[in-house]
Amino acid sequence: MSNFTIQNVLIASSDDYATVDVQVVDGKIAAISPNLQVIGTVIDGKNKLLLPGFFNAHTHSSEMWQRGIMSMFPLELWLAELYDFAPLDPEQVYLSALGTAVETLLSGGTSVVDHLVLIPGLELETIAIATRAYREVGIRAFIAPLIQDESLTAGIPSGESTQNHEPYFRSTAATLEIIEEAVRQFHRPDEGVSILVAPTGIQLCTDALFAGCIELSDRYNLCRHSHLLETKAQEKLAQEKYGCTAVEHLKRIGFLSNSTTLAHCVWLNDTDIAILAETQSTVVHNPLSNLRLGSGIAPILKYRQAGVNVTFGCDGASSNDSQDLLEAIKIGSILHNVTDSDYQHWITPRQAVEMASLGGAKGLNLADQLGSLTVGKQADLVLYDLTNLSLLPRTDPIGLLVLGRPSNVVDSIWVNGKQIVTNHQVTTINIDELRQELFNRSQWQTKRKSETVAQIEAHYRTVMDL
Repeated sequence: MSNFTIQNVLIASSDDYATVDVQVVDGKIAAISPNLQVIGTVIDGKNKLLLPGFFNAHTHSSEMWQRGIMSMFPLELWLAELYDFAPLDPEQVYLSALGTAVETLLSGGTSVVDHLVLIPGLELETIAIATRAYREVGIRAFIAPLIQDESLTAGIPSGESTQNHEPYFRSTAATLEIIEEAVRQFHRPDEGVSILVAPTGIQLCTDALFAGCIELSDRYNLCRHSHLLETKAQEKLAQEKYGCTAVEHLKRIGFLSNSTTLAHCVWLNDTDIAILAETQSTVVHNPLSNLRLGSGIAPILKYRQAGVNVTFGCDGASSNDSQDLLEAIKIGSILHNVTDSDYQHWITPRQAVEMASLGGAKGLNLADQLGSLTVGKQADLVLYDLTNLSLLPRTDPIGLLVLGRPSNVVDSIWVNGKQIVTNHQVTTINIDELRQELFNRSQWQTKRKSETVAQIEAHYRTVMDL
């Protein structure tokens, strides 16, 4: 870990910009002021913008292998199709974690929350491989092993029919044992890797699994992560299962807290929103997958007005189909200009930057350590090249970054004070080798509807009145 001083760099002030020097000592921001004494390596910040690193606060790295090929389906049918693909192998897990990290970095993200799909029978090996990949790249990783204890068909409302679901292949107790062992082996926040408890959602998890996750979270001081009410079908399912909303139920069982992040949150009512504000839970906005899967538009402006913390995620690369965080931030900001006619509530570029940085840190209980350019915080920093064609002409740098179509604008990145992007390139791994491996291990293909998907589709169309 080296000490350095970024000289003459542009940062955002309260309502304008200022040109300053930024000192980093032992991985933390030591000083921010004009004309500072040089400490360590000198970094030329002229014509560059310095921002805190963003959080890709919800994704599934392994979905990289199916991006661009998935059918235009709603989530429930999309999942059935995803399950039809050949199972992952360890090398795919490794390569897709590398790819997710690189794409996140080159779009301004220094942290990723990976709701990691586990290979059955190789669960701990899957987590170990993803951990190794993220460590090699140097991104700050929050690995949230995706767990469930009910079969796929249990995630669709029964309607007026009686449904019999196959038992899930792994017991609830065995699943919780895997997560506890993962915590023992891999949870190293001081080294940039954290494990989260991450039941996939109310649609495929019993209360016993949620209870076990809450207990582990409390015992090991872990953050919690889950999908929540991504689709209309899940809203219906919650009423069938609990006789109340999913949010009311999660509050009742104690899952909601200031260390809980909830992906999507599309189908919430006003009472639900008040509960999220009361429990200080965080919403992770995934606008691109919500559009891609027809899930709906989350009421983000209502959340913000109610005092709910909101941040952004790309979601998995086969429901997006990208890991471009700047794209997610742009769409997630301006999408709501059509849902609320009162423009005074619309999200400004500066607010979007704060949501993507400090909002992500708050959701992971790290607002005192990350998410802003503040003396004493860890140096997760991104330097943007303001001479890049896509950030010209010179108007408002943050406006150009958020509202434009920035391309190849990340000049340098430091995570915990260690430089991992230099001159627009990730320097910790061989990108050409990664690109070649991803190409060699895949092939051009098309996807045809399987018998399993057709069967689930028939029931789905009935219960959803299609």
